[in-house]
Amino acid sequence: MPRPAGDRRAKGDLEAEVLAVLEQTAEPLTPREVGERLARPLAYTTVMTVLARLHEKGLAERERAGRGYAYSFLRDEAGRRAVQMRRLLGEEDQRADVLARFVGELSPEDEDVLLRLLGGDPRGPSA
Repeated sequence: MPRPAGDRRAKGDLEAEVLAVLEQTAEPLTPREVGERLARPLAYTTVMTVLARLHEKGLAERERAGRGYAYSFLRDEAGRRAVQMRRLLGEEDQRADVLARFVGELSPEDEDVLLRLLGGDPRGPSA
């Protein structure tokens, strides 16, 4: 049954609610477990769709749990950014061009960090 117009969530509220549930637990949760912890009941498929979108945006991690997935909050800002960057690289046929342009825009300091990382330098990015 559709919700009355005054009872609608603002854009992004549902994602924020689901993300809050994930943030409150250290264990990965299945869509069913997330749905059970929400303030208002939602259809399983709705929760599953929101979780998949959060994963695509780099805000949640997922791991296999039986035939489906269990999701957890991605707490690390660097991890979230890395997922977003990987998504922005685009299709396989565009990746080389995108990476080449990205590297061309790096500062000399960032180039040094990247070279250390690619070379397996144990000092990593903070050296």
